[in-house]
Amino acid sequence: MASSLLIVESPAKARTLNKILGRDYEVLASVGHVKDLPEKELGVDVTDRFAPKYVVIPGKEKVIRELKAASKKAERVFLAPDPDREGEAIAYHIAIEIGDKKSMNGKIYRVSFHEITERAVREALEHPGKIDINKVEAQQARRILDRLVGYNLSPLLWRKVRRGLSAGRVQSVAVRLVVDREREVEKFEPQEYWTIEALLEGERRSSLPAKLHSFDGKPVIERSPLKDKFLIGNEEEAKKITVSLAGRPYLVQSVERRKRKKSPPAPLRTSTLQQEAFNRFGFTTKKTMMLAQQLYEGIELGPEGSVGLITYMRTDSVRVAPEAEEWARKLIVQKFGPEYAPEAPPKYKSGPGAQEAHECIRPTYAERPPESVKQYLGKDQLKVYTLVWQRFLASQMAPAELEQTTIAIKASGAPDAVFRASGSVIKFEGFRKLFKESVSEEGEEALLPEIKEGEKLKLLELKPAQHFTQPPPRYSEASLVKALEEKGIGRPSTYAAILSTIQDRKYVEKDSGRLKPTDLGVLVNDLLVERFPDLMDVSFTARMEDDLDLIESGDMEWEKVIREFYTPFDREVKEAIQTPGKVRPQDVPTELKCDRCGLPMVKRWGKNGWFLACTGYPECKFTCPVDEPKCAETNELCDKCGAPMVIRSGKFGKFLACSNYPACKTTKGISLGIKCPVDDGEVVERRSKKGKLFYSCNNYPNCKFISWWRPVNRTCPLCGSSYLLEKKGKEGAVIFCPEKSCKFKEEVKEEIKET
Repeated sequence: MASSLLIVESPAKARTLNKILGRDYEVLASVGHVKDLPEKELGVDVTDRFAPKYVVIPGKEKVIRELKAASKKAERVFLAPDPDREGEAIAYHIAIEIGDKKSMNGKIYRVSFHEITERAVREALEHPGKIDINKVEAQQARRILDRLVGYNLSPLLWRKVRRGLSAGRVQSVAVRLVVDREREVEKFEPQEYWTIEALLEGERRSSLPAKLHSFDGKPVIERSPLKDKFLIGNEEEAKKITVSLAGRPYLVQSVERRKRKKSPPAPLRTSTLQQEAFNRFGFTTKKTMMLAQQLYEGIELGPEGSVGLITYMRTDSVRVAPEAEEWARKLIVQKFGPEYAPEAPPKYKSGPGAQEAHECIRPTYAERPPESVKQYLGKDQLKVYTLVWQRFLASQMAPAELEQTTIAIKASGAPDAVFRASGSVIKFEGFRKLFKESVSEEGEEALLPEIKEGEKLKLLELKPAQHFTQPPPRYSEASLVKALEEKGIGRPSTYAAILSTIQDRKYVEKDSGRLKPTDLGVLVNDLLVERFPDLMDVSFTARMEDDLDLIESGDMEWEKVIREFYTPFDREVKEAIQTPGKVRPQDVPTELKCDRCGLPMVKRWGKNGWFLACTGYPECKFTCPVDEPKCAETNELCDKCGAPMVIRSGKFGKFLACSNYPACKTTKGISLGIKCPVDDGEVVERRSKKGKLFYSCNNYPNCKFISWWRPVNRTCPLCGSSYLLEKKGKEGAVIFCPEKSCKFKEEVKEEIKET
């Protein structure tokens, strides 16, 4: 019988630890948090020092019973959730549930390890500690703050915008960053400028491209933090300068060569892992963290069982353990040669506020390069593991050595004109032998011909080129994570959740891979910025994160942090609720005319977003989607009055309606062109009250034919059924016979989809 109990968060981690520890330990998983604030009430007593009311999460009662029963049999209980604030809170709540205060002091221990290897796990178990109550209080403070914000702002949004909306303390600030960037893009006015490139030939018949750098003593492009200045602003000026340069002799004024070293990138931390995975593979932050979690908790490596392949993936530290530096150095010498290993291991500095007790994200085993575990990993798991492996090993390698060459070329004559050509040649690859960053340096590795100072050059061609300044790019997931980290918003464990939440709530959407605010996101953001300037202030949110760090270090009381936030926040909420009226954008005039009465249409905001509405409301109540300003006419005539039927859109999808509305209110579903198998009607597409798509006879409800799968106008080749059904699933779509006794089934072909 196992004498000790080890409790972790996930079943995958439990399997890996079971393999390491053997029969002396029983390893169980809590499957995440076991307690939290209640779902349907605030759960925080704002009148009694903000005391939280924790309840067992619905569905976790069985887990707690199993943990309690196992803990009673064990001599010692080790709590080993993840080594961060969330993990500490989970450990604390488990301890509360499985034992009283006396047993907690004498029997229950807290252990942390940043990698799931036998050495790290055994060492942690040999030196167990106690639950860090400061970490628990820091997590509790964050949870209470987020609950106070969400529970108070969501009803406000329901009143002022529409029901079902929600807001979050950190997520709302992330939305603001996206909205602010979008407004920068909208306000941006492109500026025209021109460059001139000369194609020159040296004495050795080698061509050399060079760009005009200065003309008449003035730089062609003058970079400035506020606004760049350009010497050549239009085509006329470009042609004038090009003509003046055409007949001049060209002479190499100077050739400057200097050597420089390019240091390897630091090992990965959470934010840089997310950025690199996005830039290289297009992975979302959520997907990256899911894959990294799998690699950390353990992968089944055939007969070896479950093995943790990387260290803990939620970290803002770039610290490397001495033993990892040692095995990395040996591997570099063995694989690449001694010249690729620096004299001493490189040292990297983490950002302010980093948890230096943590390590960087690195492989756990020197003997497990990507190629050795490739057969056991999924395609995407392999990509992330290879990235972690190569980035870590490269961080321990020698710098790359480059020779940078700058050639200045003078076009003799008046006014003065100087061209420049520059490029770099790699003299020693160093870390680049293994790893290149996803964004390479501009101009690096551009080879220049052998040119000597004083050499005469022959002009082959002058090429003026038009350019326009570009607006600041919209955020990608990678660049938004970088901005959040730089501004001190959120922490490593929250980045993925922030980006997922703002997209799930439909405040932000992706446009060609870039994040763009939706109309709803802009509306909610503007309301919150106006009513809650402190809450939506980036620096205020960053200071709040610093306060949470101070709670964790024991230098600040959690109640004080919440009280200082809640007092003004509560006042602002009450004032905002008392302000009458809903918040919505003003109607936008259009050139469209109403189909029914001929009055102008406007673009109006409603609970489902923008729509087109008649200005004759309420006498004329005609509305339609923005992308369907005109009702599409059909060849079908109304059964009652004979007027043409038109296609309209409603809350349950598209349908046919009489064009003589409101005099005639006839409507019916759109036919699929398939005869009803039960009576003389036709099969039409409908939607249920809950919005689910189904198919029925157009004589419904008199005809009871109904199907949840799309009918296909084909005869069954086996039983002769007059129609087939199309069913879509995760693996694609198939068609099958509706007769239960018939076994006909085949994959959907493209032509069937079009039928």
